Amino acid sequence: MNLTGQQTLPVSQAQAWAALNDTAMLQAALPGCESIAPAGEQAFDVLMAVSVGPVKARFKGRLQLSELNPPQSYRLGFEGSGGPAGHGKGQAAVSLTALSATETRLDYDVTASVGGKLAQIGSRLVDAAAQKLAEDFFTRFKAALVERHPPPVAEAATPPPPTPATTGWWARLRAWLARRIG
Repeated sequence: MNLTGQQTLPVSQAQAWAALNDTAMLQAALPGCESIAPAGEQAFDVLMAVSVGPVKARFKGRLQLSELNPPQSYRLGFEGSGGPAGHGKGQAAVSLTALSATETRLDYDVTASVGGKLAQIGSRLVDAAAQKLAEDFFTRFKAALVERHPPPVAEAATPPPPTPATTGWWARLRAWLARRIG
């Protein structure tokens, strides 16, 4: 299975990098994720409930970060087992590119393989489930980013100072003439 995509994040590159390394934020954004716990140097144990077609299971897995180049890129290796439901293994290349002071493009390229019952249900169903998981993750992740780093509020436009034509005796004269003539 290959999954490639791009997302525009509404934060700076440094803020995006920090969020991608915040296990609490990732756990909240990843559908079905029950826990992400540190397990050594740049490694994490993950527990999540996954449903792919008729196959439903709790997967225990491990994530390993490598090739870290803060705040621009890293590689993520992963493997997990759901007992009789099957297993999965793969890697993802993740890169961040600053588009502006308040926007960052995230590019990802995932390559994975599955075995067991997951492999038996067909690649199209597995691919569709992976795409849906990615979409749900990024929807939640962006919402969490906006909550943590709200966009700056534009200041209200101040009205122009009053001119003689809109105030005082001149305005009253114009109003009186408009009533008489018009």
